[in-house]
Amino acid sequence: IINRKNARGTRAREETMKISGIFEKKKALLSFEIFPPKPTADAAAVNGTIAELAALRPDYISVTCSAGGSGNARTCEIAQTVRACGVEPLAHVTCIHAGKESVRGTLDGLKDAGIENVLALRGDRIAGAEESADFAHASDLVRFIRAGWDFDIAAACYPEGHPESPDLPADIRHLKEKVDAGATHLNTQLFFDDEDFFRFRDLLAAAGIAVPVQAGIMPLVKKSHVDRIIALSGAKIPARLSRMISRFYDKPEALAEAGIAYATEQAIDLLSAGVRGVHLYVMNNAAVAKRIAGALAPVLAEINGGGDAGRP
Repeated sequence: IINRKNARGTRAREETMKISGIFEKKKALLSFEIFPPKPTADAAAVNGTIAELAALRPDYISVTCSAGGSGNARTCEIAQTVRACGVEPLAHVTCIHAGKESVRGTLDGLKDAGIENVLALRGDRIAGAEESADFAHASDLVRFIRAGWDFDIAAACYPEGHPESPDLPADIRHLKEKVDAGATHLNTQLFFDDEDFFRFRDLLAAAGIAVPVQAGIMPLVKKSHVDRIIALSGAKIPARLSRMISRFYDKPEALAEAGIAYATEQAIDLLSAGVRGVHLYVMNNAAVAKRIAGALAPVLAEINGGGDAGRP
């Protein structure tokens, strides 16, 4: 990978790197997730957030699909902004309401923009929208991408099991299909009990799934996060986290501090146990990302042999 300093001192990348190559160089990664604005919204606020996140020197930033049910509409645009800030983007691509021609157009656009990494997802169903006749599962999308493009392909996994799966063993069998189809690394859905991840990791090893797995962590720093994210994800709430939420639910400053502390402690525990990386769902909140990244910096530096000594 070749970097140079531009006139503003920001690290600008001349050559892209596949995330699998970063895993080869490092024992543990740190990455963030952001979401684009709605199609009619100004991108200025998101662009500012990207610049702040890039200054923290993550290994990559994933870019979700556009808000408001608009699919992959602005993902490429925001991924290009991430790349311009000197960070590898991981562009989400969904397929549940898209045919092959639509997805082909999305992938060609990403490739033309110099994007090397995609996260292949089925995506969430939208009420009343016609479902794809070409893609029933994320594994179908992974297989389609691998047959026609040379992207690194990340895929999602669920330490507590996919909500539509009958049980965790069945979910892991489907996950192996994604890996066998060409997925090069996995990012987990958010979870709040590290023991669930450790059990899940053991099950993956037993199933012969050997690609790197990053742990997805969601800092609960706002009341709206508690209400919405937990309801949507169905994640188990450990007693310790439940006490924190109950005590500080209506105290915004205390809840934010407690949420950052919980996520940081969770990340350190995971990294101490050899997880290949932490992927922070920061809800476009650069201040939260900065706090957690700063606390993890010496931990990551130690794990990676001092290579991250300059990370804030």
